[in-house]
Amino acid sequence: MTLPALFLSHGSPMILVEPSPARDFLTTLGTRFPDIEAIVVISAHHDTREAIVTASVRPETIHDFGRGFPQALFDARYPAPGDPALAERIGTLLRDAGMPATLDPSRGMDHGAWVPLMLGWPEADLPVVQLSISSQHPPAWHHAIGRALAPLRQEGVLIVGSGSLTHNLRAIFAEGRDHDAAVPDWVSQFADWVHDRAAAGDEAALLDAIERAPHGHLNHPTPDHLLPFFAAMGAGGARLTAERLHQSYTYGVLAMDAYAFH
Repeated sequence: MTLPALFLSHGSPMILVEPSPARDFLTTLGTRFPDIEAIVVISAHHDTREAIVTASVRPETIHDFGRGFPQALFDARYPAPGDPALAERIGTLLRDAGMPATLDPSRGMDHGAWVPLMLGWPEADLPVVQLSISSQHPPAWHHAIGRALAPLRQEGVLIVGSGSLTHNLRAIFAEGRDHDAAVPDWVSQFADWVHDRAAAGDEAALLDAIERAPHGHLNHPTPDHLLPFFAAMGAGGARLTAERLHQSYTYGVLAMDAYAFH
C-alpha cells in the first residue's frame, strides 16, 4: 500500500483544549491512516539553514510557545519514540538528491509536530522523525525535499507537512479576534484559490502561491507556515493529485485546511 502525503494546519496550541471542527478532524487521523509504521513531520517550527533530521531515540516534547497559554499545555508530553535508522535513511535520500542534510541526535519534537500527533495518535506508540524547513530557501527547494522522500510512502511511512494554510498572527492580536471570529474575504479568497489550483493539478501556480494568490503576502507575512505544504506536495509524487480532507477556520484568519497528496 502506498500512503498519501499529508499537509495539516495545526493552528494554535490551544487546539488541544478548545473544541473546533479542526480539532475533531485531527482526532480522526489514526483511524483514517491505520496501516503506518512511522511518521515523518516537516514542521514550520523548525527553521534552519539546511535540512536537519532529528535522530533521537526518545525525542523530548518541546514547548516552543510563549507565556499566556494554560499550564496544561506546558505539562503536556508526547512520548513517542524516535527512529535513528529512519532518520539515517532520510538523510541518505536527501543527500542522494543533492541536498545537504544533517542528523541531530539531541533535538526533540516542537509543537508543530506533537500537537497534531497528540490528537491523531494519542497512544504515542509510532516512531516519529522530524525534518526542518528553511525559510532561506524557496518553495521549489521544499518541493524537492518532499520529492526525495516520496519512496518512503511505499514503506509504511506517513509524510506530514505541518503548518497553516493561512498564518497572519498579527491580525489575531491586533484586532482582538476570538476563536469564532468572522472570516474576512482576504483569508477565504486565498484558501479558495489554493483549493482551486490544487484541484486543477496546477503545481506551478501553487509553488508561487504567496505571489500569485489573492492577498498572498497578507496571509503569509513570512513563508514558514506554508513551506510544509510544498514539501508534502512534492512527496505526493510526480503528478499532482490533491484531495482536501478538511476545511474550517479558527480566529477568523487561520485557515485550517488539510490536504492529502496521492
